[in-house]
Amino acid sequence: MIIVSDTSPISNLILIDQLDILRKLFTDVIIPPAVDKEIKALKELGKDIHAYESAEWIKVSKPIDLYKVNALQTRLDKGEAEAIALALELKCDLLLMDERIGTQIAREQGLLTVGLVGVLIKAKEQNIIDAIGPILTELKTTAGFWLGENLERKIKEELDEGWHAT
Repeated sequence: MIIVSDTSPISNLILIDQLDILRKLFTDVIIPPAVDKEIKALKELGKDIHAYESAEWIKVSKPIDLYKVNALQTRLDKGEAEAIALALELKCDLLLMDERIGTQIAREQGLLTVGLVGVLIKAKEQNIIDAIGPILTELKTTAGFWLGENLERKIKEELDEGWHAT
């Protein structure tokens, strides 16, 4: 299974010390250089990215079609543009991306996408994590991850975790 990721799913898991969820779900994850650079910028902000730096299962690969990257950059940031171009070139099975516009463009290009919340749901379904609620709370409080209350309620109800506003 070929998995390509944008910055947000990886960086948010780094910030809450849960990067290993991705490894357990997907074995290998491929990212473009711009995403690698964005993640490494966390270190300059004083964040601990040791788990990322030692993650041999995250591979950096440069997209070949720079014309495609440049065309996508008219609407997206460089990381998203490179991730979509790379995903298309590798004919990936799944693109991990949270940003709404990037996800929309990726899907228009025929890519299957899932965001971080979808990754966590998959991890719960595969018994990689016991509960999604505490991780969502930590993402919101520690990483500044935005998740609407209605969506959070729906997720917790579907996963039989109940609902308690945080």
